[in-house]
Amino acid sequence: MTPRSPRRVVVTGVGAVSPVGIGAAACWEALAAGRSGVGPVTAFDADGLASRIAGEVDGFDAEARFGKRGARRLDRFCQLALAATDEALRHAGLLDADGDDDAVTGIDGERAGVSYASGIGGIGTLLTNHDTLREKGPKWVNPYLTPMMIANMAAGEIGLRHGLKGPNTCTVTACAASAHAVGDAAERIRWGRADVMVAGGAESSIVRLALAGFAAMTALSTRNDEPTRASRPFDTGRDGFVIAEGAATLVLEAEDHAHARGATPLAVVAGYGANGDAHHVTAPHPEGEGALRCMAEAIADADLVPADIGYLNAHGTSTPPNDRIEALALRRLFGDDAGPAVSSTKSMTGHLLGAAGAFEAWVCIEALARGVLPPTINLDDPDPACAADHVANVARHQPIDAAMSNSFGFGGHNATLVLTRP
Repeated sequence: MTPRSPRRVVVTGVGAVSPVGIGAAACWEALAAGRSGVGPVTAFDADGLASRIAGEVDGFDAEARFGKRGARRLDRFCQLALAATDEALRHAGLLDADGDDDAVTGIDGERAGVSYASGIGGIGTLLTNHDTLREKGPKWVNPYLTPMMIANMAAGEIGLRHGLKGPNTCTVTACAASAHAVGDAAERIRWGRADVMVAGGAESSIVRLALAGFAAMTALSTRNDEPTRASRPFDTGRDGFVIAEGAATLVLEAEDHAHARGATPLAVVAGYGANGDAHHVTAPHPEGEGALRCMAEAIADADLVPADIGYLNAHGTSTPPNDRIEALALRRLFGDDAGPAVSSTKSMTGHLLGAAGAFEAWVCIEALARGVLPPTINLDDPDPACAADHVANVARHQPIDAAMSNSFGFGGHNATLVLTRP
């Protein structure tokens, strides 16, 4: 039954896997310390590529987590998604921390769903099997090829693993995908379609073809000799983004449902904005028109005004036009001499693509809880065209009550999330 008025949506569990750490605690420690996870590509021979650096997840043992057979049936993006989700559900008190049973406990599985994103899906599996087809023939192609490569399979596997029988969807809106997944999940809870939603995104597309393709459109940094300094959002020396992999999961609940089971809310998903530029297939609107409307919509949805926002985790990819246009949209919204503290954690993680929005929403949750704003590292010479209250190079201790995260994707897809203290 649809409620007469919207329900408040809270976050009760978080999980993260990224180039700066495995697990939310390790990721936060690195981000607060301003530590980069970018390095030379090790997943394959990158010789001959214009960009030979990436944010890889180091030390992730899929066989130890899922068994040899289980790991072989999951593309790496699904493996990362399940790892982040297991952590988030345990954090929320919905999994037995000491047991082997993966089914959620203490909630109605038919009122618990999944909203999980990926920008590209199982591209590694696709390319490996394409090579197998050419070299060995069709009978050698993996029978699990299709379910391993399709982008919705992380959402599907999460539902299967944990017995979540409510709404189950996958958002594929490039770099805005997991922000949309979180926002859409919150809307389902807000209007009574579910009580609990597992929301987030995962990406693992560090493959030769992806690096060649992004480099061909001059989107990637070629600072190969200084990988930890390559991602430098808002700096005059920025020359492109650094491709990265990872996953982040948030457990969202109706506030009354969380309280009824004794869960502790970490933050409130207070506002959500989503729109389209309708301008260009890859370039944002030159005046930041779509980004401006999206941020304003999210703030209004939270029943706040721009001055209430204390921190913004910017889209901040480190590409020359995108950073400038996002900064322009910020000035149009907040004014030239006002606005929140701003940082881009992509300076440390690289760009997680379809996982970025959920990961950066999690960063906002940590900033709200801890009163610590992570920095934009490598911001040595701020671009005057990107003027803002930058948290440059060193984390800032600053209590805040509301934080905002921007995610803008190829195709003109825009998403903004506003999170507040519970």
